[in-house]
Amino acid sequence: MIYIKTDAEVELLRQSNLLVSQTLAELARHIRPGVTTLYLDGIAETFIRDHGALPGFKGYAGFPNTLCTSVNEKVVHGIPSDYTLEEGDIISVDCGVILNGFYGDSAYTFPVGEVKPEIMRLLEYTRASLEAGVKEAVAGNRVGDISHAVQKKAESGGYSVVRTLVGHGLGRNLHEGPEVPNFGKRGSGPRLERNMVICIEPMINMGTKNTRVAADAWTVSTGDWKPSAHYEYAVAVREGKADQLTTFEYIEEVLTKR
Repeated sequence: MIYIKTDAEVELLRQSNLLVSQTLAELARHIRPGVTTLYLDGIAETFIRDHGALPGFKGYAGFPNTLCTSVNEKVVHGIPSDYTLEEGDIISVDCGVILNGFYGDSAYTFPVGEVKPEIMRLLEYTRASLEAGVKEAVAGNRVGDISHAVQKKAESGGYSVVRTLVGHGLGRNLHEGPEVPNFGKRGSGPRLERNMVICIEPMINMGTKNTRVAADAWTVSTGDWKPSAHYEYAVAVREGKADQLTTFEYIEEVLTKR
């Protein structure tokens, strides 16, 4: 189902997504070599609960933790563990909250210490592909306009777009309609209407677009073990320009000061 939100519901979704943005910024203070992904998970859960919300992922379809922590070749849905971050790693952190009955959902890929230039380029192109998709999230366009913009930008850098995982609508449920693929044709898919709220989340690989699922039934990795990056915004569809409910500004303030 595609649910068109009221203006009041969009504002509640904004609060949920700003809390996710703040949670990711809090994690940015702690991401460094020598830290375990399980330690980061504990910081996130405490921060979310201290702000009057619930972790949106914990227990969702049986997922055991607050964060999805996906390191290097892991694409998404990595389960926090005793893995210790190392210099040169990248970690994609996907976080969700429930606040006032509405979900927030966002993801950001962090470099750990000094990262190779070719890997930083992957992060930059993935982030740019997200921004390209957001520009198309305006009333009157179609989902395929977003999908095409993401794919075109990512592939212009020589990267591949994951096909098996997509963005989605967001509201009282974590996953609502419409699905928002990161590949596709302009003019295809559902028409975008004012106050639709969607998550746009490119998952872009350095090598093959193919993926594999681990024995834990959650962790998705690249088929050739090359790195993958993941960024995600929640946006409300508007006339003329999308309304970003997520911001990376809090994260970048922290990273700039470090």
